[in-house]
Amino acid sequence: MNVLKKHLVGICLILSMIGGITLSGFNVAPKLNTIQVNKGKTVKDFFAYSPDRLPFVSAHRGGARKGFPENCLATFENTLSQVHAILEIDPHYTKDSAIVLMHDPTLNRTSIGQGKISDYTLKELQNLKLKDTEGNVTAYHMPTLDEALEWAKGKTILVLDMKDVPMEARVRKIEEHHAEASAIVMAYSNVDAQKCYQLNKNILMEVMLGTMDKVREFDKTGVPWQNVVVFVSHTLGKEREIFDEIHKRGAMCMIGSSRNYDIRYAKSEIKSDELTKGYLGIINDGADIIEADLAIEAGTAIKPLQQVRTSSKALYFH
Repeated sequence: MNVLKKHLVGICLILSMIGGITLSGFNVAPKLNTIQVNKGKTVKDFFAYSPDRLPFVSAHRGGARKGFPENCLATFENTLSQVHAILEIDPHYTKDSAIVLMHDPTLNRTSIGQGKISDYTLKELQNLKLKDTEGNVTAYHMPTLDEALEWAKGKTILVLDMKDVPMEARVRKIEEHHAEASAIVMAYSNVDAQKCYQLNKNILMEVMLGTMDKVREFDKTGVPWQNVVVFVSHTLGKEREIFDEIHKRGAMCMIGSSRNYDIRYAKSEIKSDELTKGYLGIINDGADIIEADLAIEAGTAIKPLQQVRTSSKALYFH
């Protein structure tokens, strides 16, 4: 190694501590915006509602965009390099009973493969390259759920959707990796929520409660509200009462933007200033979390709301 190259390596090592800089021939890992649950706090403490909340984003499928495929570790890194976010991911079983991350049950849309995920072994699937949101083939490969759970520790919190992986298996994976502080599970029914609570009282759930009737039904399940975060709806303009009542019970509320503002922006029906206004409106209407396809845009829009260092939630954001 010549003298100049030695100096460049030294510079890169220094810049890697600063973060987010690339020099020709050397890729420096970006500095990530992390959400960390530690120092005696639990994931329940992080998701507990408080009036001094700091709103944040749940990156749908990890925050995919041009150059970065859905459900991909490099995409997760790209999202966190720019905004604070938890990451919603999609597990599927392989032919040999491994669990990989991919949204669809088939390979066609987001990889160079064809057919069902369940018809291929893990080794076969990991040879396939992933496609980005525009259908471009990337250099990235499909991760396993195991890899994602290890990657997330100290960085963020993963939200494990169900797809074809039942509650018992998702809970077991979290336990295997001692990931209770960095992963939660989606529960699509009160029965599944009760099952998760019975299996492990330290694992949090995202539950779908879009009406006051559903909120009252959940009151009767025996599952503590401190064990859930509530996905309210993809529909905007929900009555303020539902947010207030969930907050009174101590849980945070989530609204999805993928089927409204995100898709309208993607179709050029609204401009960036309207998109920003829309995200801020979701928070102003009562939501604490925005589940967004455009996670970086949503996170950037609400970033000014995260600058309140006196908030009791500030200790989680790094």
